[in-house]
Amino acid sequence: MSHTTDLHPDIEDVLISADQIRDRVRELGEQISREYHGRELHVVSVLRGASIFTADLIRELTVPTVLDFIAVSSYGSNTRSTGVVRILKDLNENVESAHVLLVEDIVDTGLTLNYLSNMLRDRKVGSLEVCALLDKPERREVETHTRYVGFTVPDAFVVGYGLDYNQRYRGLPYIGMLKPEVYGGR
Repeated sequence: MSHTTDLHPDIEDVLISADQIRDRVRELGEQISREYHGRELHVVSVLRGASIFTADLIRELTVPTVLDFIAVSSYGSNTRSTGVVRILKDLNENVESAHVLLVEDIVDTGLTLNYLSNMLRDRKVGSLEVCALLDKPERREVETHTRYVGFTVPDAFVVGYGLDYNQRYRGLPYIGMLKPEVYGGR
């Protein structure tokens, strides 16, 4: 873990630097572009957390791309997923027969990802893969398949680069561990 002089006062430590994120997003873009060469990719970004990651990722793609968004709620104002997923904003585009890349900010329990994957398969997509900025396997409750993973992180409350706590910290250029006293933890 690295410390920085630009550390937000609510951040305990920087887990993943802005440079590390940028380099990894570039690598993911190259890999996805190679694997989807010659095909159009329908990128479905899960709002709001994955929006910054998705914006950076699609700029690295060299394949034709359709961008769409879906918004779900599984946390409410809690720091842990409730397991109940509600669709707040559905897709605008028809994904039947499309090659879909579902972009998530973080996979922890796997409940939201499992729900969204099943929903997309029910819509008869041509193919479905998942790209997650962060994977937190210690919190997994259901089995998931994430083909593209930016970083694996420990079971800590992380924010920044799109991830939030009570709609704050999304604009931080790094992934940081939130101080427990901020969210009432430990």
